[in-house]
Amino acid sequence: MHPKEILKYHQILPKKSLGQNFLFDEGILRRIVSAGEVTAVDNVLEIGAGIGALTIVLAQEAASVTAVELDNRLIPILQNELSPCDTVTIVHGDILTENPAEYFTKPYKVIANVPYYITGAILRHLLGSTPKPSRMVLTMQKEVAERITAVPPQMSMLAVSVQFYGQVSIVDTIKAGAFWPRPKVDSAVLLIDLMGETAVDTSTVDEKKFFRLVKVGFAQKRKQLQKNLRALGFPREQIIAKMEKARIAPSRRAQSLSISEWVQLYEVMM
Repeated sequence: MHPKEILKYHQILPKKSLGQNFLFDEGILRRIVSAGEVTAVDNVLEIGAGIGALTIVLAQEAASVTAVELDNRLIPILQNELSPCDTVTIVHGDILTENPAEYFTKPYKVIANVPYYITGAILRHLLGSTPKPSRMVLTMQKEVAERITAVPPQMSMLAVSVQFYGQVSIVDTIKAGAFWPRPKVDSAVLLIDLMGETAVDTSTVDEKKFFRLVKVGFAQKRKQLQKNLRALGFPREQIIAKMEKARIAPSRRAQSLSISEWVQLYEVMM
């Protein structure tokens, strides 16, 4: 059934405050699951399960699915729609306060149509968690996906924050008409591969210190990086010397640095 019909039957209206736009095109749903390379040995976390359209497709492929949904009005619908799926666990909760370690003891996959207004917060929460997912496939606003996959000189704090952890790519785009209610913008399916080879080894990097450096660097994007870095407490001459040691010109701006250059800067600054 179309989401509009299901919600009408249950006398429920979508909440704009929760970013509820339900994806109902089965072909697209299957492409999303395919991008996650979900197999019978995978444990999957779904965020914003809604009325279960993606959950059902995931349940057909995965070993288990933990489906998190914040809206208590949708829980009875999920319980009804997913009653034949004994590998699905429905969690009524806020993903931003849920600890993945409560559900997963080893790497897991995240496949989800995330609420667009908290996309960045979801990424920060899950990428900073332990254990980390091995692969993430997220449907999000196309503009946000493009920002995450940006390359120098168009990098952003968000791009660095995600690309630090793995390879990113846009694997599909989705027209607004594939959702109900129809959003104002098109969407994209973003793949984050945390298990593949990355451009630089970050295994010895202290994440807290690294992102403190990046945050300071992006504090005022129009300024030269060496000026922003003074907030770390080093004098100008020392900052310039450290940047030159990292083979980064003092006149550079934060958005022009690659992940490998940020790591080089971290190694001399922090």
